[in-house]
Amino acid sequence: MIRLHTALIALLVLMLSACERSGEQRPTPLQQGLVYCSEGNPEGFNPQRITSGTTIDATAAQLYDRLIDYDAEQRQFVPALAKSWQALDNGTRYRFELRDDISFHDTAYFTPSRQLNADDVIFSFNRWLDRTSLYFNVGGGNYPFFTATGLDQLIKRVVKVDNYTVDFILTNADSSFLANLATDFAVILSAEYAGQLAVEQQPEVIDQLPVGTGPYIFEAFRKNYFIRYSRNPDYWRRGPDIEHLVYSITPNANKRMLKLVTGECDVIPYPLVNKLRSLNQQQIKVNSEVSPNVSFWAFNTNKEPFDDPDVRQALAHAVNREAIINTIYYGNAELAESILPPTSWAYAAGETAYQYDPEKARRMLDKAGLNEGFEMTIWAMPVQRVYNPNARRMAELMQSDLAQVGINVRIVSYEWNSFRRRLSRGEHDTALIGWYADNADPDNFFRPLLSCAAVTTGSNRANWCHPGFDEILFSAIATTDTEKRKALYRSAQQILNQQLPLLPIAHSMRYQAQQNFVTGVELPPYGGISFRHAGKELNQ
Repeated sequence: MIRLHTALIALLVLMLSACERSGEQRPTPLQQGLVYCSEGNPEGFNPQRITSGTTIDATAAQLYDRLIDYDAEQRQFVPALAKSWQALDNGTRYRFELRDDISFHDTAYFTPSRQLNADDVIFSFNRWLDRTSLYFNVGGGNYPFFTATGLDQLIKRVVKVDNYTVDFILTNADSSFLANLATDFAVILSAEYAGQLAVEQQPEVIDQLPVGTGPYIFEAFRKNYFIRYSRNPDYWRRGPDIEHLVYSITPNANKRMLKLVTGECDVIPYPLVNKLRSLNQQQIKVNSEVSPNVSFWAFNTNKEPFDDPDVRQALAHAVNREAIINTIYYGNAELAESILPPTSWAYAAGETAYQYDPEKARRMLDKAGLNEGFEMTIWAMPVQRVYNPNARRMAELMQSDLAQVGINVRIVSYEWNSFRRRLSRGEHDTALIGWYADNADPDNFFRPLLSCAAVTTGSNRANWCHPGFDEILFSAIATTDTEKRKALYRSAQQILNQQLPLLPIAHSMRYQAQQNFVTGVELPPYGGISFRHAGKELNQ
């Protein structure tokens, strides 16, 4: 078979996608596929480079696998591409034994000649560890999760012991290491595919036309319209019972609900919970779970007057968060007392420090020399996320509250990918955003969001760097003693409560609606949606 040049394949995919008309974009027939109406476009097809939940939902569990997984029911790490592992040298070296029967995707643009081996693991980690490698700077050289968690500094090198054994040499013992390897970001790519693209002088294609070992193979993407995947016939573990998976990109929540009712969508995320009661429950099934997430209002501490903790505290007292819970979440969330959700083992219960008190807010603003008020912006996400179903409406409620204390608020929003880029550059005054846990370790709520390193990557939306806070976080991951870690994280939460770089708002329930004949669509408590076991009961 003559292999077409990768650029030609990419062009053909785009041309074929662009030529399709609305009448030809019907869902795959019932017995063959499933249509998921997603809330937005992915930023790319490599979760190593992105922390957006929309991108993770579209890529991580569908296209890729990682060395280990986390079983939330058993509360332990379980084998994935690595069949076993062990800690050596007092936790400063980890050895992973790989499976020898894993195939990479065979696509229109790549045909693998071998099974997954140690070279793929080394390439996948060196992609973001080795600044001298060809692929490090592809896409901008920014790997926010790994930088914010310090994983790029923790891993000294990855060593090939033999074809199916790799050692991770660490700079020091770290209790969060395995948890971070079990996240949706630590995926394994094909070194052979990367080599092919390097020869063709098109390394950037690796993030556009993806190759993984996951349950689905990439077929096509048309921005604002769809993503198409097909079932991986060579998947190494139990895979889906459907032949095709289509992401129908539908940002409008009301339109997603309508598509669900009319049968154009089989599954939708973030349904309008207040409207689900009116649906025919014989046709629609609603899944819900307690979710480790937090929505928050981040203050850009690099800008005046948000660089003053007293002003940030005044703003916190000016906002009625309980009204937000009732109006935005319809009671399906609880008021956040900490950035950590109550489901975390490090959560420190206590009274909410910032009760709604506009009079106190006025006094604090007067004391800060802002008695005449000021103008500011609140950036509101344009998409729904599990932690915030309607950021625009939330911003409007806050706008009204802040007007009562003399603050004139302008609400800002952009298309989702542009929103995130501008936010990372620190263009905002304040922003309504949030976080969904990637793993069960409490560190996942601290370093990716609030460490000094996270300022560099742009994932610290407050642009807040506190050396004492960082020191506490590093002390916490340097020990495996749970009680010591609890005490350290309690201290970290106290600093956040005093400095208030961000105001926690709510911990939300996670909802998903689907046709009742859909089976096996999973909402892992950590990470994005998984269609690995998706199927349909056709006798419904």
